[in-house]
Amino acid sequence: MTTEPKKTAAKNLFIDNRWLILATVFVILIYLLLPILTPFLIAAILAYIFDPLVDRLCLIGVGKFLLGRTLATVLVMVGIFGTITLLVLILIPLLQKESLLVIARLPSAINHLRTVLDPWLQTKFGISFSIDSAQIQEIISKNWKTAGGLLGDALIMAGNNGLALISIVANILLLPVVLFYLLRDWDHFVANIAQLVPLGWQSKTATVASEIDQVLSEFLRGQLAVMLAMSAFYALALWSVGLSMALPIGLIAGLLGFVPYLGFALGVALALIVAALQFTSLGQVIPVLLVFGAGQLLESMVLTPKLVGDRIGLHPVIVIFALLAGGQLFGFAGVLLALPVSAAIAVGLRHTKDNYLSSSTYLNK
Repeated sequence: MTTEPKKTAAKNLFIDNRWLILATVFVILIYLLLPILTPFLIAAILAYIFDPLVDRLCLIGVGKFLLGRTLATVLVMVGIFGTITLLVLILIPLLQKESLLVIARLPSAINHLRTVLDPWLQTKFGISFSIDSAQIQEIISKNWKTAGGLLGDALIMAGNNGLALISIVANILLLPVVLFYLLRDWDHFVANIAQLVPLGWQSKTATVASEIDQVLSEFLRGQLAVMLAMSAFYALALWSVGLSMALPIGLIAGLLGFVPYLGFALGVALALIVAALQFTSLGQVIPVLLVFGAGQLLESMVLTPKLVGDRIGLHPVIVIFALLAGGQLFGFAGVLLALPVSAAIAVGLRHTKDNYLSSSTYLNK
């Protein structure tokens, strides 16, 4: 007699909290599957960014012949991976060549530093600049001689961790396959998910989803445009002031601008190191600093307001915290999920605030 009411109470408790329970199960499942989710998350983000481009290409045709979704997806993927391959083919040889030149200049830069610092150190502190350029050259030579063994060590490590290597290679090969299907069927996926929303929630869900899409699209696509523009600016500007490694430093400073101030800080640090080894006077270093100062003004006052806009609702501090928190909790997959989740939370909090300000709790005096 007593078991029936208990079963009914448990059933009612599940029904009343079914969405919370399902959401909890979903989060736990995502957490357990994180090690294999990275290629899917990267593909989903790329599909979200480039879906509008595929939609536009589908409308292009000659006469009655249209490209179609499949061909448009293939063209977009060729553009994406072609650009990535081109960057790798440009950056790796350039970094290798320029690094050798910078290392070759290191002894002469130390000799110049000794010439400048020795008199001042002797006058002020009675000490001398004790670093010997010959010792530095010897250390560099020894390191270069042993650098050939790194490939052998890497191969041995790969052999000892075969499963990890296979997992990495599988993820890399899986990424274009997943991206192809997501890009081709993106609109169908969105429509099928929308059909699963309860009828009573569809209006509100559509409003919230539209706002989240606006936040993410303005941030991701706008930030991508800013990154590309800043990469071109830094590379051309550093080249114009005569800095070696202008292209790789410019690309690093621009492309890492996705994380606020990281690209700028890393670019300045690398540029100052190269400038200190390349130039012989402080006056030659100042134009390098002016380039980054001008870049910050261009990004913050022109490009970001014009290409990203002020409606994204994600403050730079929130972006930094979300990326760090996502990485700390869930690794690289957490970094990928950080911005979409924080954007959704920001939209939800905005609606919660609006509901509170119009509620009787707030309006009652």
